[in-house]
Amino acid sequence: MIYDQLGRRKYLTIRERQAFIEAVRVLRPEAQTFCLTLVYTGARISEVLALTPERVDPEAGVVIIGSLKKRRSGVFRAVPVPRDLLHRFESVHGISSAQLDPLRRTERIWSWGRTTSWALVKKTMQSIGVAPSQSMPKALRHSFGVGATQRNVPLNIIQKWMGHSRVTTTAIYADAVGEEERAFAMRMWQKEGSIIRG
Repeated sequence: MIYDQLGRRKYLTIRERQAFIEAVRVLRPEAQTFCLTLVYTGARISEVLALTPERVDPEAGVVIIGSLKKRRSGVFRAVPVPRDLLHRFESVHGISSAQLDPLRRTERIWSWGRTTSWALVKKTMQSIGVAPSQSMPKALRHSFGVGATQRNVPLNIIQKWMGHSRVTTTAIYADAVGEEERAFAMRMWQKEGSIIRG
């Protein structure tokens, strides 16, 4: 669900997501690539932490995410990411040389664990004024799904990128109120306003 039991949204708005991306720029380079990978892949925090150099494919423009919530291991999905992120992978982590090294190619890109990751994301979100109830890595995952639906990416593509087993899980992101829905409401209010004034 994209709302909690008190009705608070569990995702970042497009504006909040952009502010998070801007705030990430002051972090150390390794933290930047980690946070941006969360933003641009919609992956779970553990899935991003498990990423290795051999699963970054600059030629295809994708990051290969190992799906952790499947009943079996070895299930992967390719998620397109911005070229800028791929360039950062190269400059910060030396991905191309790591891919040629038999040992480094299968080592995790980020050496820290979940607790450090949570703290990093939470602190960055709170620095831009995101409410404590939303200041968590999952808000970035939800934001990815909401943003994709609001930009009319087909649900089956979002399902594939996010690693959902069922499209009904992906469909929850269509429940978020976006710009298009607000525009419909504005038209309704304007018509009602003219009736009231008339």
